[in-house]
Amino acid sequence: YLVKVRHLIYLLTVALVLHAAQLVTTYSFKNCNTAHSENKTFICHRRREENVSAIVSDLPSSAINLRICFNYIEHIPNQSFTHLPNLTQLSLDQNNISTLDERAFQNLQQLQMLNLTLNSISHLEPLLFQDLHNLRHLALAQNKIKVLPGHIFSTTLKLKMLILEENYLFDFSQIVSSVSHLQSLTTIKLSLNKLTSLEHSNASLPRSLSNLYVRRNNLSSLGCRQSFLSHLQYLDLSFNPRLSTDAFQGVDLAQLNHLSLQATNVNIIHFLNISNISANSVDFSGTGLNNDSRLEEFCKVLGRKVDNVTNLTLKSNGIHRLSSTSLQYCPKYIEKLDLIKVFEAEHNNLKQLEFCRGQRPFKNLKYLSYRYNYILIVEDYAFHPTPNLVNLSLNINRIAWFGRNALHGLTKLKNLRLDNNLLTDLYRETFQNLLNLETLNLASNRISVIFNNTFKSLRNLKTLDLGDNKITHIEKQGLHGLASLSKLFLNDNNLKEIDTSLYYAFSDKLKVLSLESNLVRFLSRTTSSPFINLSQLTELNLGRQQPFGLTLLPRNFFRGLHSLKSLHLTNNHISHLAPDAFDDLTELDFLNLEYCCVGGVQLQSGVFKNLRNLTRLIVENMGLQNFSNKVFGNLTKLQSLQLNRNVMHSIDVDTLESLKNLKYMDIRGVPLTCNCENSLLQNWTINNPSVQVVYLLDHPCQDSTKDRFYNFPTNVCYVDLGQFLCFTTAAVIFLFTVVPIVFVKLYWTLKYSYFVFRAWFSEQWRRLRDEEENCVYDAFISYNFSDEQWVFEQLVPNLEGNGSSFKLCLHHRDFEVGRNIVDNIVSAVYSSRKTICVVSRNFLQSEWCSLEIQLASYRLFDEHRDVLLLVFLESITERQMSYYHRMRKVMLKKTYLQWPGSDCTDPAQAQKLFWSQLRRAMKANSQCETESGDSPHNRAQHSESEMSDDTQYLLP
Repeated sequence: YLVKVRHLIYLLTVALVLHAAQLVTTYSFKNCNTAHSENKTFICHRRREENVSAIVSDLPSSAINLRICFNYIEHIPNQSFTHLPNLTQLSLDQNNISTLDERAFQNLQQLQMLNLTLNSISHLEPLLFQDLHNLRHLALAQNKIKVLPGHIFSTTLKLKMLILEENYLFDFSQIVSSVSHLQSLTTIKLSLNKLTSLEHSNASLPRSLSNLYVRRNNLSSLGCRQSFLSHLQYLDLSFNPRLSTDAFQGVDLAQLNHLSLQATNVNIIHFLNISNISANSVDFSGTGLNNDSRLEEFCKVLGRKVDNVTNLTLKSNGIHRLSSTSLQYCPKYIEKLDLIKVFEAEHNNLKQLEFCRGQRPFKNLKYLSYRYNYILIVEDYAFHPTPNLVNLSLNINRIAWFGRNALHGLTKLKNLRLDNNLLTDLYRETFQNLLNLETLNLASNRISVIFNNTFKSLRNLKTLDLGDNKITHIEKQGLHGLASLSKLFLNDNNLKEIDTSLYYAFSDKLKVLSLESNLVRFLSRTTSSPFINLSQLTELNLGRQQPFGLTLLPRNFFRGLHSLKSLHLTNNHISHLAPDAFDDLTELDFLNLEYCCVGGVQLQSGVFKNLRNLTRLIVENMGLQNFSNKVFGNLTKLQSLQLNRNVMHSIDVDTLESLKNLKYMDIRGVPLTCNCENSLLQNWTINNPSVQVVYLLDHPCQDSTKDRFYNFPTNVCYVDLGQFLCFTTAAVIFLFTVVPIVFVKLYWTLKYSYFVFRAWFSEQWRRLRDEEENCVYDAFISYNFSDEQWVFEQLVPNLEGNGSSFKLCLHHRDFEVGRNIVDNIVSAVYSSRKTICVVSRNFLQSEWCSLEIQLASYRLFDEHRDVLLLVFLESITERQMSYYHRMRKVMLKKTYLQWPGSDCTDPAQAQKLFWSQLRRAMKANSQCETESGDSPHNRAQHSESEMSDDTQYLLP
């Protein structure tokens, strides 16, 4: 019964999953996933779905952030998100959306950010955003919008940022009309549209607007009132090649903090003469200042307009060379030459940095950038005029020769970028003055050897990036002096071994070490740990060793790393992981073993036994064949488990239940079989509200791609087969043992019960009970046909004749013709006051006689009525009677009569007494009357003195 109930519950659960997935208690979703247990942030990425409702229908109402991207959605119908009233951020970017119904965003009153970038939207319904009363950020970039409906933003009064870049908008006046009432709007991005002018009607831009981006349009004039742009702080008009200087005639730009005119037709010198803008607010990048003569003229204009220059940006001007006289006519006081944030010489054609003798120093210069040039040579003392530099960026050039004294005097430098150049050698003299350097980036060069004492002076260096070089060797004292180093990147080099002697100088401070993509390989399991002194290391990356990977992980390889939090061993083709491989990593929080092993892997029992603080484990595509408690059972703090793309066919549920803090599990690509072996796993995944199983509702069955794992039938799986066979076998044995006994002992009892029930069922029982109260016969005679002569010659004449006048029921005379014989017997027994059984050996062997005595004896014992008389025609031994249990029971309880045979001394007298006793017995203890009305109590009573000692009868 319980099994059936359980099956019923299971079927109901499956039905709910199929028809209303959101009602399933599983913390898994068909097309979305989240790494947060609170069901707040969801990402629905590359699901190839066309129907947005199919993607979001099973998401909970608690969702706050939702991103649906890279799908095939073309249409957003009405009320698509009404069940998600708590959304504050909704991103529908990079789909193929072309139409949105008017009520698509109904009920999203809490929404603050809506992103519809990179779609194919060409038309917006006027009431599309009417429910978005709290919207603050709206992105409609990279669509096909030509016109904004006049009242589309009528209810979005809290909108702060509107992004309309890369559309087909051409009427600026219409844009102004649609946003003029938005008093919270601060930013409008209209770049990459079809605007030809900023001409507008009587409407004005909101006074709250401070940032306007109109780059890469077709502007030829501004066409706006003098005060139209007076409240702006940031204006980008770059890359409008038709925009000329005359367009700014009479326009108030005094409040601007930043104006970009790159790649326009504006003569920057003439512009400065006619405009009221502060020169410090102009970005001079890409304004044609590409030679000394133009720079000199430019500086003269600056000198007339301002007393000093605080910000000067000259990037993308095509400058080939900066001489000592290039900026000599600029204002005397240049307070800040900021070449990273403000003054940048990036994206030019500089090829060499020379030592400028006699150049007056720029003592206030803190940030200098020469990125994105063609610099090949940096001469000695090239930065002598900038002694107070803090940040220097020389990256993304072609520097092949770097003077040993090029950085001389930069004692305050903290950040130096030399990455993405062609450097081959490093010298001690190069860095000896950089006493305060904290970050040194030398990645992506051609360095092959680190010589002794190269970084000896860099005692304050915290981060050293030597990644993506060709380093094959580090001399014994190559890293000597790096006492404060906390991050060292040696990834993508040609190192073949990890020597602990290299790191002794900074072992107490190093926290991050990357050795990814080198040539490290081990052939012996007994190699000593190279990290024995790195007791403070928190992050270690050993992934992707080339060309064959580590192949072997030595025993105790990670000894000493007691503080390690993160370990990467990805793509290493390790053939064996020793049981004690991670024993020292007691503080490990994140372990990535993705693609780390070769073929099918059998992880050793206890390999993770000490990782009790591990919260995230990636074992993707390791070839795992099993998921056992002996391997994973100790990970009691594990929250995220990625098992995807392994070869196991089942996952042990007991092991999963031991992971008490598990919140996220990825089993995509695991070929789980849909059979009874995984029935418990199916039940666990769909009924565990605390663990998110990624895309569970889309997980296929290994043996049938049409079926899904979460709903394959498990009806027969809940019965234990062994238990079932045990009980079945026991039942069969019991039946074969008990049935024969029951047959022998209770055959007639059961048969009688059946007959009585059948009589009751056919509504004859009531009639029989009525007949009992008004008996038809005085006695029913039960006898065998072989004793028929005695019955008719002796019994009938003495009971029905000779003045006795008893009415007897006899088979051949009184049974109803055509009626079932069993019904006749039942009717005869219950319509007679007594049943007289004429017992002989033939009687005992007769089935019908046995039935008749059984029926009579049931009346005797069950109804407590004296209705049975036994008459023995011949002497029967105790042994012969032992088989007839019911008859022996009657004989022990009631008087029975023995017919006197010829061996009596006086047969005539004995027979006379026999008939007298039989008549008397027939008259005794009867409550019913015969149809003649002759009650037994009215008949003559025989005196007990008629009995004599010669009469053969037995008492109980």
